[in-house]
Amino acid sequence: MPSAKPSSSAAPPAGANPQPAADPPQRRPRGRPRKTAEDQDDGNRRRKLMDKAARLFLSKGYAATSTRDIAAAVGMHSGSPYYHFKSKSALLHAVMAEGMAEALQSQQLTLQALGDGASPREQLRVLVRHHFEILLGPRSGFIPVMLYEWRSLTAAQRKDVARIKDAYEADWMPALQGLARQGLLQAEPAVARLFIFGALNWSVSWYSPKKGLSLDALAEQAMALFTRAPAEGAHP
Repeated sequence: MPSAKPSSSAAPPAGANPQPAADPPQRRPRGRPRKTAEDQDDGNRRRKLMDKAARLFLSKGYAATSTRDIAAAVGMHSGSPYYHFKSKSALLHAVMAEGMAEALQSQQLTLQALGDGASPREQLRVLVRHHFEILLGPRSGFIPVMLYEWRSLTAAQRKDVARIKDAYEADWMPALQGLARQGLLQAEPAVARLFIFGALNWSVSWYSPKKGLSLDALAEQAMALFTRAPAEGAHP
């Protein structure tokens, strides 16, 4: 009789080296990969470019500021800004859009810290004080650039920045509407919002800390200008 074929499941002959089991596939860690030191340095250089560009756009004007001027202010070669931004126009857009996005995030965190039980007057006071910090604080360059160089953006860029700005200003409406219901607002809420932002934003053209008025005191002056004092014994 012919010999039976060995079973495919039979053990390997003695002395044979079986193939080692394959290592299980490594799972990728969840979340974003950690930034390398080089990535962080690139981010710092990008931020410096934006900060210096904002200052130059304010002092010289967008049209009169060259990419070479911006690179020199940061200590880069003249072509280095193009590693981070496609053009001077893209850099102008980033100054406004990213500055506005950071302000929106900061404002939302400020409102969250205030809590749900705050009165409309307290909400508006906090919003005004925060806005003065955005306007006049150490990272304030993008607001004056928006005021003076808005027309230098393309139509698509203006639409993008306006979307963020509208979200920022929309956060003020609940406080303004609440004050209007209490009879403490000096104008209709939507109109009051326009007046308030118009007045506050232009403080960048005249405010000086050397004049002795702190941002807290400035916020109180703004509240007195745009709201009525609550009746005696009423919740502020």
